[in-house]
Amino acid sequence: MAHEVKTQPTQEDPVAYCAQLPTPRRREEGARLLDLFGEVTGVTPVMWGPSMIGYGEMEYHGRTSHGTWFRVGFSPRKAAISLYGLQGDVGASALLETLGRHRRGAGCVYVNGLKDIDGDVLRELVARGWSSGIAGC
Repeated sequence: MAHEVKTQPTQEDPVAYCAQLPTPRRREEGARLLDLFGEVTGVTPVMWGPSMIGYGEMEYHGRTSHGTWFRVGFSPRKAAISLYGLQGDVGASALLETLGRHRRGAGCVYVNGLKDIDGDVLRELVARGWSSGIAGC
């Protein structure tokens, strides 16, 4: 039996959240990601749970959970930046090969910092993820 997704949208302001991140580097990267995701999607970001910033909404039906989830998003965590919704497009795997230094999880892409990746490739991955509408993580 599938369970309801526990992470839900909050009222916290994503811009304020990124502005208070603990290091100057993460604050700057958070601001850059807000700009990039916003430009590509054309929608306003929403905080999901305490640390994820999502764009758009869709119904999610996984093997073990279901509910509403964001289409693409990110979380500028201390150890790594988590990027969500970038692996669902048919061409994503080939693009990820050109992204730069990253790790892949079940549905997430992890990067240590934006300096390690190609911003144009990230922009294309976000655009494809947004268009595919397949949830990540």
